[in-house]
Amino acid sequence: MRFEGKSVLVTGAASGIGRATAILFASEGARVTIGDLNGVGLEETASMMIAKPVIKTFDAADFDSCRALVATAAKDRLDVLCNVSGIMKWGPTLDFSEDDFARILTINTTSTFAMCKAALPHLIKTKGNIINTASTAALQGIAYTAAYAASKHGVAAITKSLAIEFAAKGVRINAICPGHVNTPMGNAAPPTGDVDWALVMRNAPKLENGTCEPSDIAEMFAFLASEQARKVTGALFTIDGGQLAG
Repeated sequence: MRFEGKSVLVTGAASGIGRATAILFASEGARVTIGDLNGVGLEETASMMIAKPVIKTFDAADFDSCRALVATAAKDRLDVLCNVSGIMKWGPTLDFSEDDFARILTINTTSTFAMCKAALPHLIKTKGNIINTASTAALQGIAYTAAYAASKHGVAAITKSLAIEFAAKGVRINAICPGHVNTPMGNAAPPTGDVDWALVMRNAPKLENGTCEPSDIAEMFAFLASEQARKVTGALFTIDGGQLAG
């Protein structure tokens, strides 16, 4: 029960990593607020949790909506923010629209900044912490994913920059860099067009059964949010089955 009496906000909680993270925090005593654009998915997540969460739909592309979600979660106090919401679209660069590029950066990167900014005044009061979701795409270039990689490089930079700025105020800020995870987003149909699959498969997991489950990532969220990680800030933790090993 590492989070007894703690208030935790998890975005992207309608499925996948966010769902697994919300379930785990609740099982360890936290009062959890869950947010996502998919209200039906949030209700499904709530039905799997040991304690009823606060449910609030929000649109990561709408920064007023981001601020409203934080305000709801922090009504009494806020100890942990888990930024999980995000989208992915990839494919041949010459076919990739600037509108899609901008939307990916808005939802994956600017929204992460907006959520952090709104949460920080509350987290300063509780000496709380933030865990962002980056990606293996935050740590290297990956063919056909210029927009997604740019967005996640941005999340890594936000994480490190805020960690430095707010360390003296007692707020820890870290990010997780998942590889391929067994989620609806991770298992989406591949793009059409001129794709060199040998380039894509360079980033396949190296471990036997190396694809991660959402619960694998949730465990790292809980560790980083806990007192066990009290000396950890500004760090990027890779969980990728060996994708980046070489």
